[in-house]
Amino acid sequence: MKRFFAVLHARNMEFIRDKSSLGWNILFPLLLVLSFAFVFSGEAKPLFKVGVLGDTSRLAKSEQEFFNTKYVQFITMDDLPQALDKVEHFQIDMLVDVRSGMRYWINENAPHGYLLERMIRSPSVPVYERRTVQGRQIRYVDWVVPGILAMNMMFSCLFGVGYVIVRYRKNGFLKRLKATPLNPFEFLSAQMVSRLILIQTITALVYAGCNYFIHFQMRGSYVNLFLVSLLGAICLISLGLLVSARLSSEELAGGILNLLTWPMMLLSGVWFSLEGTNPIVQKIARFLPLTHIVDASRAIMTEGAGLVAIAPQLTVLCTMAAVFLLIGSFIFRWE
Repeated sequence: MKRFFAVLHARNMEFIRDKSSLGWNILFPLLLVLSFAFVFSGEAKPLFKVGVLGDTSRLAKSEQEFFNTKYVQFITMDDLPQALDKVEHFQIDMLVDVRSGMRYWINENAPHGYLLERMIRSPSVPVYERRTVQGRQIRYVDWVVPGILAMNMMFSCLFGVGYVIVRYRKNGFLKRLKATPLNPFEFLSAQMVSRLILIQTITALVYAGCNYFIHFQMRGSYVNLFLVSLLGAICLISLGLLVSARLSSEELAGGILNLLTWPMMLLSGVWFSLEGTNPIVQKIARFLPLTHIVDASRAIMTEGAGLVAIAPQLTVLCTMAAVFLLIGSFIFRWE
C-alpha cells in the first residue's frame, strides 16, 4: 500500500504541474455543457416534418394558413426526386409543391401523412392536388449504422495514431529515430498506411457481422462505400497526425483529440439529422470531416447515390487530407 500511495501521489502531482492539461480538463466540461445547451435550445420539438418546394411568402394570405400551423416543421427543398425519396422512406411526412399549382405528396403507409392530409384538406386551406408514393421504410438502424461505423473509424484514427505518436515522443522513441535517415514524411506515411489497413479490415468485419444478423438496407454500390471509407480514414488519420506533430504531453493530446471528436460526434449527423436545425450549426458541420463521411455513406446506403452525387463529399475529404498531411509533415518534430 505504501508503494501504491507513493505512485498515486506522484501521478497526481504530475497532472497538477501540467498547467495546460489542468486548464483543458476544466474548460472541456464547460464547453461540452454549453454545446449541449446551444444545440438543444429552442421551441418545443415539432410533431411533423413537411418538405416545401417553392417560396411560400408569395402565396396569398389564405393560402399561407397551412404553413402557419404550430408544431409542424417546414423544410425548404429544391430537388423534387430527392424530396420524393424522403417521403417514400418516412424521412419527411409530407411534400408540398407551391411552385406551379397546389400539389402535395404523402406516403399511404405513414400515419403522420394521414393526419397532415386531414389538416391540409380542411375548409380553411386551399384545395391541393393529391398524389401518393409507396416505398419501404428506412429503419433507424439502417439510418444510423453509417454514422456508427464512421464514428468508430474516427476514434480509431485519431487516438490510434495521434495519441500513440505523442507517447513515442514523450518516451524518447522518436528522438532515437531522428538519428536514422528516416524523414518525417516517410515516418508519417508509414503510420498512415499501417493504421489504414487495420481500420479498413476492422470496419469491413464489423459491417459484415452486423449485416448478417440485421440485414441493412443497401441501395448503392459497395465499391463506392469502400471508397468513402478509404478516403474518410485517410482524412481522419491525417488529422490525427497533425495533432501529434509537435505535442509532447499525453494529457493535452487527449484533451485536443476529445475537442475534435465530441463536436464531430454531436454535429456530424451520427445520431440525428441536422435538417431544420440552427443554420449556424449546419455551417459548422460542413467544416467537420466526419460530416462528409456520414453524409456520403448514408446517401449510398439509404438513397442509392452514385459517384456523381457524392463527388462533393469526396472532394472535401481529399482536400482536407492533403492539407492535414502537408502541414503535419512540415511542423513535425522528433523531440
